[in-house]
Amino acid sequence: MQNCDKAGVGRRGQASPRLRKPGVSGERAAARSAVRKNGGRKQAVIQILQDLQERLRWLPPEALEAVALELKMPLAHVYSVATFYKSFSLEPRGRHTCTVCMGTACHVRGGAAVLEHFERKLGLRAGQTSPDGEVTLERVNCLGACALAPLAVVDGRYHGQMNETKADKVLLPILRAGSQAQAPEGGRRDEEAP
Repeated sequence: MQNCDKAGVGRRGQASPRLRKPGVSGERAAARSAVRKNGGRKQAVIQILQDLQERLRWLPPEALEAVALELKMPLAHVYSVATFYKSFSLEPRGRHTCTVCMGTACHVRGGAAVLEHFERKLGLRAGQTSPDGEVTLERVNCLGACALAPLAVVDGRYHGQMNETKADKVLLPILRAGSQAQAPEGGRRDEEAP
């Protein structure tokens, strides 16, 4: 271990032996698959990480270590790419992702009120994921679609000129699915009783 730094990267840029764990976890298998899908090319590290995040909803340490090993590149380089781009998450994210833009145009046109409404409806603060892992609420500085301000992106779909009424409509399927998951064994909630 003398030849490795704290990040587990050896002097020659290879991942240290301590990162090589026996067996294949789901994250490691996903990393191998993403690397193979992209031809094992070091230049495809961004696409590989995108593929991994799409599959796992985040980039766990085991997956980043596996990418470094598979590509024979320093773990520090893989981490630098994963932390440079805001679209990558090193923490678990929900099955549903709600992103509210707070760029200048969105802020001026009511983005703060939209974000507060999302927080109230979801019971989350920006940057949090629900305890059940269903929903993540994010605040970003700009989504690059200022003509649509204020803007929210829910599960990859852009929703422009967002307001409370539109937010309620967009969030309804997510909230409905969450409440059905919490319904008692009989399958009905009290307000659904005849």
